[in-house]
Amino acid sequence: MSLAVDGFKSSALLTQIDEHLKGLSDAERAEQVKKVKGIFQFNVKNNAGQTATWTFDLKTGNGEMHKGVVAGKKPDITIDIKDDDFVALAEGKANGQKLFMSGKIKVKGAIMMATKLDSVLNAAKEKTGFKAKL
Repeated sequence: MSLAVDGFKSSALLTQIDEHLKGLSDAERAEQVKKVKGIFQFNVKNNAGQTATWTFDLKTGNGEMHKGVVAGKKPDITIDIKDDDFVALAEGKANGQKLFMSGKIKVKGAIMMATKLDSVLNAAKEKTGFKAKL
């Protein structure tokens, strides 16, 4: 199932993160799940005012990325963010704390879980050097 959503730069980035995760061994994926133990829901708003949702499950199984909300998987943390800000954050061009403090990221749920996401993104970036395909 494709994670791509037309009109969202972050969908290419999330696809790359998903591909990185799928490229890990079962043991490495299990280690990521053990380290994070959380389900993230991203509500991303693009410049046209449309919102797309992705769910990143690093709580069950070997970790999976899904487009949309997944029935039966309640997120531990929900992150509302603009498309451009999410791309900049994932590429290391923006600071999550500054985006949060300025109201550009809205978080519901286990806010400390957001710090665990940073380690996952950094690990993926180090191994793949991903950049959003803009």
